[in-house]
Amino acid sequence: MSGTPVIQHVAIIGLGLLGGSIGLAIAKHAPGIATTGYDTDPATREKARERELVGTVLDSAAEAVAAADLVILCVPVGAMGFAAEAICDALPAGAIISDVGSSKQSVADALKAALPDHCIIPAHPVAGTEQSGPDAGFAELFEHRWCILTPADDAPTEAVDALSRFWTGLGSNVELMGAEHHDLVLAVTSHIPHLIAYTIVGTASDLEDVTRSEVIKYSAGGFRDFTRIAASDPTMWRDVFLTNKDAVLEMLGRFTEDLTALQRAIRRGDGDALHDLFTKTRAIRRSIIEQGQDDARPDFGRSDHSGDH
Repeated sequence: MSGTPVIQHVAIIGLGLLGGSIGLAIAKHAPGIATTGYDTDPATREKARERELVGTVLDSAAEAVAAADLVILCVPVGAMGFAAEAICDALPAGAIISDVGSSKQSVADALKAALPDHCIIPAHPVAGTEQSGPDAGFAELFEHRWCILTPADDAPTEAVDALSRFWTGLGSNVELMGAEHHDLVLAVTSHIPHLIAYTIVGTASDLEDVTRSEVIKYSAGGFRDFTRIAASDPTMWRDVFLTNKDAVLEMLGRFTEDLTALQRAIRRGDGDALHDLFTKTRAIRRSIIEQGQDDARPDFGRSDHSGDH
């Protein structure tokens, strides 16, 4: 590539929450960029046309990418390889291939295997809600959120710059990091919290001496937040845990050790240890608010759209 490529046509494969939001965000922030889209579900394609999530909804992935200079795969991480194979023969030679998956090393490997001759720059917009599907998308999803790019060492600088500018144009803050490091960071900040949420909500629903109606009726704020996270798309999160297995298991091991230490402190009546831990975690919460990554209001500012993936 000579000079920084200009992104003029974006193809979005997968028109759910993230894909639909990208299309709407482009229409809002960069209306000069043409958009095409495809989804394997005919009902989703119809809803995408109705909501005008992209400029043109096509009935095949190959048609959608035929004229694109940026292709964004918005499918579950376990389906990335299949989605890439479906567009392989139709991709323009100079197109940048990216994605929105929550785990990056597995996606990079799958895309490289399916598209060995193309420019691949995996990406992860750290944004989302517990909602899914074509009705869930909205143009402001990525504003003031981080988008992490994990280019390989040999990725063309010009293409990385172009993709960075694209996401910045949608309102995101862009960060570059290695795929393996990303997976470790997200295992701590996103994947393990989701795993805990799924577990505690499941435990509550299985308690024999507490009825489900009581769990729902008397839910305090903490449990309500867990249920919000645990309502996230099951297919997506199944794939995240399977594809980021090593990092998740490493962080889960550390979490289990810390949980055991907390259990020991409670059993021994060690109030100092508990107070020290809770003081440290409270400081982390304040830092998150100070950096603008959440809201200090009692409802966390979540009366509208919020969340992370």
